[in-house]
Amino acid sequence: MKIIHYCQHVLGMGHFFRSLEISRALKNEQVIFVAGGTRPEQELPDHVEYFQLPGLCMNENFGGLMPTDEGRLLNEVKEERIEKIKAIFEQERPDVFLIELFPFGRKAFRFELLPILDSIKAGLYGDVKVICSLRDILVEKDDGGKHEKRCVETLNKYFDMLLIHSDPQIAKLDETFQSLNNISIPYSYTGFAARKPRKNVRSKVRKKLGIGSDENLLVASAGGGKVGNSLLKAVFDSFAELGLEKTKLLILTGPFLDQNKYDALKTDSLNFSNITVEKFAPDFTDLLTGADAMISMAGYNTCMDILTTNIPSAVLPFAQNREQRMRAEKLAEHTSLKVLNDNDLSISRMKNIINELLTCERSSSDHNINLEGATESARAIRMVGTR
Repeated sequence: MKIIHYCQHVLGMGHFFRSLEISRALKNEQVIFVAGGTRPEQELPDHVEYFQLPGLCMNENFGGLMPTDEGRLLNEVKEERIEKIKAIFEQERPDVFLIELFPFGRKAFRFELLPILDSIKAGLYGDVKVICSLRDILVEKDDGGKHEKRCVETLNKYFDMLLIHSDPQIAKLDETFQSLNNISIPYSYTGFAARKPRKNVRSKVRKKLGIGSDENLLVASAGGGKVGNSLLKAVFDSFAELGLEKTKLLILTGPFLDQNKYDALKTDSLNFSNITVEKFAPDFTDLLTGADAMISMAGYNTCMDILTTNIPSAVLPFAQNREQRMRAEKLAEHTSLKVLNDNDLSISRMKNIINELLTCERSSSDHNINLEGATESARAIRMVGTR
């Protein structure tokens, strides 16, 4: 089976990594992973072919699209993307077109998706099944229902199935999408699409990082987005004041944090032998297996990484929408996850949080939350694609 998997990340990397995990689970199939954002340093499975569209991203204030390459015009990039996507379909003629988030989000990319969906519906590329790959909680729109109406019409017109990457005991789609009953195509909850660490890697990770058997490793992460500097700075300053002799701090800023902010943290870290600042860790789940505690932003993938590694953690949800806080608070009802607020970024409070996390034992995986979303998604995609 041949699958074109479309994923467009615009502000962070969460959508990319969740989509990649689903593509990874589609082993023994041919997957063409079509991405429109900056590619992270991540190794791909042999069955996944990566196709990079001319890059587009959203500015930090969600003020509109902009090219990732300086000097390029937005309309020029849009036209090139339309032609490239059309060429991929003409050449590959896939069995399945798997689209991440759209039409529930990515409205700004209708310019390239609707033309290809119209061509699929007209049968120009053969019998192509169209599937929507959707996260658990949506960013709600205060527009009198116009967005939901348009979304339902698009789903019912073009799509064959909706896959919701959530465990319904944690989050049901109709909590943030009131028109679920108007969707006429089949939909199913797959469980959360979670990355899994390799087995028996803790000692290897700690040895590689130079962490002694009597030392602790605290990880502070901004996730994969452009935000999070205030959290990282609070952790840095608080950790420095604590002066912990048997603990090391590894700060991961994410690949998209403002370069000046990264440089400032990096420069400050040179004054401390037990603080390291890096941009990215491609083996993040393995790293968490080797670490003893984590403080992070609260994106979908980070929360899943916490669940799969059971690391003592505190997370700060992104304040600009309520999606991250909703998820984190729901997960905290089933786990020991600590959910932070902005007032926790003070030095005094953050020092207490760090000390508390470092004294916690790693929990056992008894939360009973379904983390097999990638495997279940692959199974559903195969069923639809072979009809």
